[in-house]
Amino acid sequence: MKRSYLSVALLLAVLMLNIIATQYMVHQYFYENYTNTIAAAVFNVILFPAALLIYKKGVKINE
Repeated sequence: MKRSYLSVALLLAVLMLNIIATQYMVHQYFYENYTNTIAAAVFNVILFPAALLIYKKGVKINE
C-alpha cells in the first residue's frame, strides 16, 4: 500500500490551508471581525471532507 507523491503533496497543501485558515480565524476573532471569523471557520470545515476524499482516492489508486 504505497502512497503516491501527488496525494501526499495534496494532503500537505490541505493541511497548510487548514493552518492558515485557523490562524486567520483566531486573528479575526481577536479583532472582533465576526463575519470573517465565521467565513474562515466554514472554509476550515469544507477542507476536512476534501482531505478525506484525497486520502481515499490515494489509497484506492495504489492498491
